[in-house]
Amino acid sequence: MKKQLKALPIFLIVLLFHFIAYAQNKKKERTREFYFSWGYNKEWYTKSNVKISQPALGNEYNFVGIKGHDHPGWDEGLFKIPLSIPQYNYRIGLFVNKKKGIAFEINFDHTKYIFADQSARIKGTINNRPVDSIVNFSAANGFHYYLNNGANFLLFNIVKRWQWYASKKGNIKIDFLGKAGIGPVIPHVENEFFGQANQPGFQLGGWNIGIETAIRTTFFNYVFLEYSNKLDYARYSNLKVFEGRAKHAFGTYEMVASLGFSFPVGAREKN
Repeated sequence: MKKQLKALPIFLIVLLFHFIAYAQNKKKERTREFYFSWGYNKEWYTKSNVKISQPALGNEYNFVGIKGHDHPGWDEGLFKIPLSIPQYNYRIGLFVNKKKGIAFEINFDHTKYIFADQSARIKGTINNRPVDSIVNFSAANGFHYYLNNGANFLLFNIVKRWQWYASKKGNIKIDFLGKAGIGPVIPHVENEFFGQANQPGFQLGGWNIGIETAIRTTFFNYVFLEYSNKLDYARYSNLKVFEGRAKHAFGTYEMVASLGFSFPVGAREKN
């Protein structure tokens, strides 16, 4: 009996260690996940019309079927210029439910749109007279239209994540993400028509909607690389021009590459 009583503390200690080890194996995980990323983008735009309204000048005309292009910047020596000069993008998001893969995201793309150096059809009224002709749209001829410090798409997205692959130790994970959202555009407007230039500047200039698909590879739970393809439709209005306003709408196909970080946050729950 005495030997049994002496062995009891040892048994309790062993049992305690067993319980601690079991509890550690059943450790709780946080229910939410915060992430942010920074990257760069490339765009292609649909043909579009730019409508100019200058009532004081008797002008109401359209540039019809114009071609716009981007200006990536990161292909001109990324580490020789400030990070915010090339076409960049950032994402800030929160998975409100990690298990279901549901997140809300702030999605911003600093894109650039340049309408220049082409033969452009102009149709409407100029100096209160009808016109339908072709102009040499170039800076040397007194014409330029730049959203070159940003066409600037801002979206508030809903995000869904599906896991494709996870290594045995969980050090590498590959996920597929789908995103959709709507938000304002914040363009920097700089233009000149018939030698009459506006005062360049930023403004709220309309709205845009977008959908995006992405592949995200996460390393050691905290660092990830993301490649995405995006379709966006932007509708600009009340853009400042000399003695008037402009309207413009176009579609965008965009490719984005980003580096990001994620962190578990929120309350804890059992696996």
